Amino acid sequence: MRKELKEQFLRELSPWEKLFFLRKAREAIYEKCYPVGEDLFQYCWFLTLRERLRQIRPQRQAGGLRYLLAHGLKELEEEIRHYAQRLQAQRLPAPDREARGFLEHLSKQ
Repeated sequence: MRKELKEQFLRELSPWEKLFFLRKAREAIYEKCYPVGEDLFQYCWFLTLRERLRQIRPQRQAGGLRYLLAHGLKELEEEIRHYAQRLQAQRLPAPDREARGFLEHLSKQ
């Protein structure tokens, strides 16, 4: 995995989001048998951003914000679907052997 992706992970996600990302990565690797790589990183990244947007609760008068959130969620759903299809096409018969290294690599600061 590219160094820039790990830096992005460390720099842009809150501690809670990092845990969410790693949990989704673990599920994708061990339950869905998705291969480790940049597609998996992007898939988990967009899942995390979607969760971040879902946590935003606009006030009743914030119609513009609700509009932006709805369109942002729609775009994130499209990206998630795209990467899920790519990963599904590369699905492995068993969990990837590189999984532990991938998860540890991201976990280290």
